[in-house]
This record gives sequence, C-alpha cells and structure tokens, in this order.
Amino acid sequence: MALRACGFIVFRRLASCIPPAGNIEYLLLQTSYGEHHWTPPKGHVDPGEDDLTTALRETKEEAGLGADQLRVIDGFLQELHYEVRGKPKEVLYWLAELRDPGTAVTLSDEHQDYRWARLEEACSLAGYKDLQDTLRAAQRHLEAQQDKQ
Repeated sequence: MALRACGFIVFRRLASCIPPAGNIEYLLLQTSYGEHHWTPPKGHVDPGEDDLTTALRETKEEAGLGADQLRVIDGFLQELHYEVRGKPKEVLYWLAELRDPGTAVTLSDEHQDYRWARLEEACSLAGYKDLQDTLRAAQRHLEAQQDKQ
C-alpha cells in the first residue's frame, strides 16, 4: 500500500501588482534533511485522521500557519504519485490562501528555510516535474477564478 501524505499549496496575494496574476506568491519550505529539497507543507496521514485534517495539521506543524489563517480554495485538489526509496507514495495537495499576507511563517525542525516565490521561481525551486505541474495548475485555477470576478 502506498504511503499517503497530504498538504497545502499555500499562496499569498501582494497588493497592487499589475497584472493581477503577478501578485501571487507560493510558500515553499526547504527540508533540513536529505537533499534539502523545497516542498509545500505536507506530511503523513495519522491513523484515523482524514486527509484534509492531515493537511491542516501538517501546515500548522511545519509552517506555523493554522486553519484560522488560511482560506481553502474550492475546486482544487491535486494527487501526485511517485516512489520514495522504492516504495509508492501518494500526496494530495489542496490550495489555500494566507488571509493576511504579512503573517509570519514559523518553521519546525524538519525545515531549515522558507521562501515566498512567484510561479516561475517556485517551479525552479520545486525541482520535480509533478510538483511544478501542480504549482502551474494552482496558478491556472486562481487565474480562472480571477477571470470570473
């Protein structure tokens, strides 16, 4: 059975950027172990825990951002499937906006750094194609929502 992890693509909107899509920055955390890769907050599902609860708990643990500081965006859920040390892993990502763009990020011991980055820099940091595709899908989803307003 695949290891299952859940997390959030967390973004913030900066005021007064033209075009509006240029005002979106994504939160990436740099791991303090292994290859020091960059990833959105995520973690393994605890026994008896539902997926969204896991995503909220892990985002609070890893970035210090709680449910009251986030607004979950409707209609976005991405599933990634890959192998870690020869074992299948499945990761679910929801999309959430940081309500106050000035809110401080507080890292856990699992991470050594964080960065708010616009899409292309975030994709460059992310490294893995499936995560880059997820970030681009998030951007498209947000742009489509903006077009409807």
